[in-house]
Order: sequence, then C-alpha cells, then structure tokens
Amino acid sequence: MRRCGVLLPLFSLPGPDCIGTMGSEARAFVDFLAGAGQSVWQVLPLTLPARGNSPYSAVSAFAGNPCYISLEPLVDKGYLQARDCLPLGDSPEGRVDYDACRKKKLPLLRRAFAAARGPENRQIEEFRRGHKYWIEDFASFMAGKCVSPVAGKTEGPPEAEERAFWVYTQYLFFDQCRLLCRYARQRGVRLMGDIPLYADVESADVWAHPELFQLEPDTGRPLAVAGVPPDAFSREGQIWGNPLYDWKALKKTGYHWWMERLRVCALLYDSVRIDHFRGLAEYYAIPAGSSTARGGHWEEGPGEDFIRRLKALPCDFVAEDLGHLTPGVTRLLRQSGFPGMRVLLFAFHPGEESSYLPHNMVRDCVAYIGTHDNDTARGWMETAPACETRFARRYLRLTRREGYHWGFIRALYASVADSAIVQMQDFLGLGNEARTNIPAVPEGNWEWRMSPGYSEDGLAKKIKAMARLYGRLPK
Repeated sequence: MRRCGVLLPLFSLPGPDCIGTMGSEARAFVDFLAGAGQSVWQVLPLTLPARGNSPYSAVSAFAGNPCYISLEPLVDKGYLQARDCLPLGDSPEGRVDYDACRKKKLPLLRRAFAAARGPENRQIEEFRRGHKYWIEDFASFMAGKCVSPVAGKTEGPPEAEERAFWVYTQYLFFDQCRLLCRYARQRGVRLMGDIPLYADVESADVWAHPELFQLEPDTGRPLAVAGVPPDAFSREGQIWGNPLYDWKALKKTGYHWWMERLRVCALLYDSVRIDHFRGLAEYYAIPAGSSTARGGHWEEGPGEDFIRRLKALPCDFVAEDLGHLTPGVTRLLRQSGFPGMRVLLFAFHPGEESSYLPHNMVRDCVAYIGTHDNDTARGWMETAPACETRFARRYLRLTRREGYHWGFIRALYASVADSAIVQMQDFLGLGNEARTNIPAVPEGNWEWRMSPGYSEDGLAKKIKAMARLYGRLPK
C-alpha cells in the first residue's frame, strides 16, 4: 500500500514548554498530518539521554524521557497550578532548552507525584506490575544510590521514596504516549518509533544485567565498544562507546532482555525502525580505549535465529540498512522480510547507478529525502559538491520557481517505494540551520524546534494535493 509520512522528533514540536511534549501540541500536529494526507509520524527514540542530549544514548533502553511529559493533564487533575507550569524557561527561539527542562520540570513532576499518591496508587501499582522486568532496575538506578556500571554500586539500598518517584514518571510517560498513539490512530496516523541497537555503558541495563554484555569480569569495564569504521561521515570512523552484547549469553535466555524491550516498543508504537540493522548480521568491535575506530574488526551477529524471534512479535519493523552492505547483511534483510531504507540525498554521485535513485528503488522500502543524520534538501543544495547538485537539478528537473525542496518531495512521492517519509524541515523549505544532527559532531545537535506557524499558508493542503497526485493518500 502506498503511503506517506513525516519525520519530526517529538522534542522539535513547538509550544510554551522548553521542549516538545506529548500534550496539546502533539495532538495538533497529528491533526495537521491527517489534514495533509499523511499516515505515518516517525519520531526518534523517546528515551532519557545518558550522555549529552542524544536520544540514541539512553539511561534505560526501556524508560521514556520525563521531559516529554505534558503538564497539562496534571493541572487538570489539580496536582499542579497552571501559573507554576507555563512557560518553562525562555529558550533561544527555535531551540530546545534541555537545561531548563531538567531544572524546572522535574521539581514540578515531584510536586505532582506527592499530590497523586493516594488517588492513583492502584493505577501506578498496576503499571509497576506490568513492567516488572525493568522498572525496578531503572528506578533503583535513577534513585542515586546506584552509580555507573563501570564504578559499581555504592553502599546501602536506594531510598524507597525516590524509587517510587521514578516509577511515577514512567507511569505518566507511558499513559500519555498511549493516549497520543490512540488519538493518532483515530485520525488515521500511525506512530513509527526508533530503537537504537545498543545500550549505553552508563545505563540501568548494563548495571542490572552485566552478564549480557562483553565486560571485564573484575572491573565491569567494556572489553570492546561499538562504532563504525571510516566512512563518508568521518575519516577516522566513529566510536560510539556502547558495550557490545554477549550474544551467546542472550541466546541462552531466548533473547529475553531483547524480547521485553521490544514488547515495550509495541505498547508505544505501531511500527519501529531498527537503527544500525547491519549489527544484527555483523557488528564492528573496537578495542576499549582506542582513540580512533580504525583498529576495529567485524564480528558475527545473532543473525537469522534472532530475526525469527523478532518476526513473532506484534509489531512492524523497518530496517535501517544504509551504508556499505555485505552479502551477509543483504541476506539477513531478505530473510527478515523487513523493508529497508532508501535516501535520495545519497543518489547523486556522478557516474554511479545508485540504488537510491528513484528509478532504481524497490517497492518494499521506506524512501526518504534525508534522515535525521542528513542535511535538509535546501541545505544540501547549498553545500554539496557542484557535480552532485548539477546531477540533482538535471535528474529531478529542479527549478527555483517550484522550490528545490518541492522538487525533491515530488520525486520521492512519484517513486515506486511503498512508503515515502519527509523531514518536516523539508516541507518547510528550511536550510541547514534546521538540521537535527551532524554525526561525529558532539555539540549543537538535537535542538531544532519548529515554529508555531507551521500550519499556516495552506501547507497541509499543498502536501495533501501532492499525496493525492501520486496515490499516497490513506485508503
């Protein structure tokens, strides 16, 4: 079935809070998507970052980021006063203010927690029982008596009150995400989540389950870490720093940790993009302490045995299969039956018959102009090598009158790909000032926020007309 959707991180939603939330702004965006003939909203991971602000570095592979909790329902229930909640901070225009969110929102959530105790004890305990596999480990880790898995534990058990607060944040997060997903479904929009392949070294997961990772027995430090070899993004490769899984140990448990993780994803989303899918076929191991990724080597991943488990879950998957693919990766993708990805911005190297060119795309794929790791269409046209932009102009028949970004969108929608997903920045015709992330650059990422006026000037009507023209409206 042909369909189309929008890629927009939840943190990029506009609103009076210091970050996008799952409140009225999210429902308004769902309404915009429905009015624009879109049937998919792809979000980035909604986890709580462990290092910096990257959603791909998580304190827990299971838990949601409390910053995404809307305070509106807590005001409606009388747990908070409206005058105390909005606005939260005065972040620079068009940017997320993570510091304000952490400093101002968490104390308000603690106040709501104190007021909710009693009225919602039963619901909170039901949530706790339903997520018993991971919630106590997360709450204990966040309570402050448990420190990083590298340093080990401090003495004494975590305080029960603090553990209970962190359970409450997850009760709120999952309830609001469930309601948002239900609202979206009612409007004909499906939520696509995003799951990073690896857990973070500074996470509750590694702390609670060291036996599932390749760690030194005595110190708990990683023996090797994840990353990728030198590529187009980085001459020295990328060192992500995540500990590698002990796939043999995981297999002995029936991949139980992974199955629980994906069961949680199925509660939050209709489909999930598996980031770095190739790591399931073969993963890059970099010796711990390396200064570059050049000294790493490839190891065999869990392969088909693991994929069979994924296919039995009640969730649709998309495989992020970008980059150089070996025969083993290609074979595993074929065995999985999951749609892969095609990125239009990768297609215009002169002299190459790229599989990312629209006439070479396959039906069973999700096609993008660019992902969160790429520039916007306008930004790419302004900065890419001249030989590539000339090829793009000629191939896509780009004109300034139409707008280069609309030329890219038109070609994507006209392609044979079953699913076409466009970054919201490209619908708005923005440049690289609106870029979400620059790989291998540690500062200034994950901060772009959309202007509140995004729905003005008939944008939804224009998008819907193009979706209708190329047969991508919901049936």
